[in-house]
Amino acid sequence: MARPVPAATAALQVLRFLSGQPVPVSAARIAGAVELPRSSAYHLLSAMADEDFVIHYPDDRTWGIGIAAWEVGHGFARQEPLARLARIPLARLVDRLGHSAHLVVLHGADVLYVIEERAPGRPPLVTDVGVRLPAHLTASGRAILASLPAAQVTALYPGKSAFTSRTGAGPRSPTELRRLLSATRQRGFATEDGEVTTGFASIAAPIDAGTIHAAVAVTWETRQAVGELVDDVRATAAEIARRLRH
Repeated sequence: MARPVPAATAALQVLRFLSGQPVPVSAARIAGAVELPRSSAYHLLSAMADEDFVIHYPDDRTWGIGIAAWEVGHGFARQEPLARLARIPLARLVDRLGHSAHLVVLHGADVLYVIEERAPGRPPLVTDVGVRLPAHLTASGRAILASLPAAQVTALYPGKSAFTSRTGAGPRSPTELRRLLSATRQRGFATEDGEVTTGFASIAAPIDAGTIHAAVAVTWETRQAVGELVDDVRATAAEIARRLRH
């Protein structure tokens, strides 16, 4: 089997790097990130711009993701591989715990619900497929935000005006959010209690699968020790990540 040529590998590395940046960046920064000589990086970026995979902003001397890369990502979304690969592990999680579970992806400063598995006999939730909620209020959103670079979180939440509340609880400033995400990273999972819906709590774990920003969460009506749920939630997130990588 033929190995990928270096130029193709470098182009994919550039796209992966740019997809994780909140704003366009300089060619020098791109060259350093993918370990290319600066002259080679310029030639590669120019070729990628000719095919619309990157776009050059001459006034700022920066480069960003182009429309062709967006079209590739949109094609990925149309095929719904995340939902297809995650549905069975999520259903097994609901069967084991007897609580409703869901899978979300990050959409700007919101989380978008991709799968919702309701446990039999459990009360209805505000979450459902296609629903969007503020990421900083949900356990699943916090799990994802805690896995992002600090600069990307700052770009999503530049000031107090970026914060909303549903029940009067939750972080209200970038400083409060930073503290919350720091604690989340140390634990390895995220929680919320009454911040989305009064009387309901959730626990979530991020799905570690490259540039896919997603998380698995379980929601229950009455208070329950997090320790009784966290291992199953984290194991399910890890299983979905393995399915995506392979």
